[in-house]
Amino acid sequence: MQKTIEDTITQIKKEIRNQITVPYFGLGVFYDTVTNEGEKMPYDSDSLILMMNNGRAMSPRLMYEFSRAAMHLEQRKGREYMEQLTNFIYTKEYDPTPLQKAIVSMSPRYIVDTNRDTKIQELLSFEPHHLIIGKARILGDPNRYEVFEYDVENKKYFQVEEEALDDAKKILFKPMGSPLPEPSFIISDADYVDWLTEAMGGFAIPVDLKSYRKAKKYLFIGTAFDRDTDRMVANEITMDLEGGYFVTDREISKREEKFINKHNLEIVPVNLEQFTELFI
Repeated sequence: MQKTIEDTITQIKKEIRNQITVPYFGLGVFYDTVTNEGEKMPYDSDSLILMMNNGRAMSPRLMYEFSRAAMHLEQRKGREYMEQLTNFIYTKEYDPTPLQKAIVSMSPRYIVDTNRDTKIQELLSFEPHHLIIGKARILGDPNRYEVFEYDVENKKYFQVEEEALDDAKKILFKPMGSPLPEPSFIISDADYVDWLTEAMGGFAIPVDLKSYRKAKKYLFIGTAFDRDTDRMVANEITMDLEGGYFVTDREISKREEKFINKHNLEIVPVNLEQFTELFI
């Protein structure tokens, strides 16, 4: 009997609960998210560029990818400006998405969130967890991450050595940064070049996580792999993967197809709205 999409999603949910499949969140999860003030949150590269540039489109060369647009803004106004702007965007008041809520409720031990918001951190704020924040362009240390433990009683993070991950019950990896515990983001071309360079040298992911992730499957949701940057980040984060799932109903480009085949990903051919309805 032919396997249906519903069968695949049932299997994914079982694998998340059994710590076989790791959720991997991308920007597209915010496709229908609106702030409390009625402003639509960015859900793809174009909408993020528009929000960074006060609703105005930039040149076609800069509109190609948000990291390129962010680099242009950084060169004009400085890195501190980009940090403040990104923090402003992702500290707006809005609710976690239904899909984020549903997946966190399944208690996966490990979650990868390539977004720069705090919503999954908020969903985890009632239980102990460890947070890994990606860093870029720092001096004196090749590691491109910091590890934090969450103090449930005092509702705050404190920095710990990476050995603390040995006994971590839950791990949230935010390789592109977050406003919490303090604003730190990877968003411009220069940030990505630095992070990826060190990632390829083995310095962007803690040793314990490198061991834990072996033979895991990944559920790619809200992601796209039609740009080199996204493919390179995913490749480094999911190294030694066993395979996984890619949720999309778009036409797949040749570069995406090569990535999907290389990583043994099964395409779940629905858009994120349909996937969410079937998942929750």
